[in-house]
Amino acid sequence: MTYPEQSPVPTAVHYPVPLHHPTASAPLTPAPSVGLPAVQSVQLPDGHIISGYALTPTASAPTPAIRPVPAWAKTTALLVPTVGGGVAAAGIGLSYAAPGLIAMSQALWSAAALIVAAVIAVPVLVRTARRATGNGGRSGSTTHITQNITATGLFGRATGSISKP
Repeated sequence: MTYPEQSPVPTAVHYPVPLHHPTASAPLTPAPSVGLPAVQSVQLPDGHIISGYALTPTASAPTPAIRPVPAWAKTTALLVPTVGGGVAAAGIGLSYAAPGLIAMSQALWSAAALIVAAVIAVPVLVRTARRATGNGGRSGSTTHITQNITATGLFGRATGSISKP
């Protein structure tokens, strides 16, 4: 079965045939230039002329002198993996320690709450205990002291008396 891309009748293939056979000793001769600066034409021994870009050597830039690597760069290059490894180890350690750190922070908050409660509760309890026993835990009645102070004039001498009932 024939495909639409193919012709139904096979066609013969014709290869280019050179006009005359070149001899092995005939050198290549350059043909006159076409006018472009980088294009050269060459006439082959069989008579064909071929044009192409000529490869002209260009002056390369002088290579700079090779300088040694500075000491700080070597030190930095050696420390980078160490620091990276330390950071990675710290991250792994924190991931293992996270439950303990959470429990420790909760314990610290509990201790802080206990201290605050003690600072507030102890004076309240002491005051309540003194009121219950009366006179700071001592037996007897409460002593009242009365002071009478008098002075005459702006810069006069003050006199006073203290009495206990």
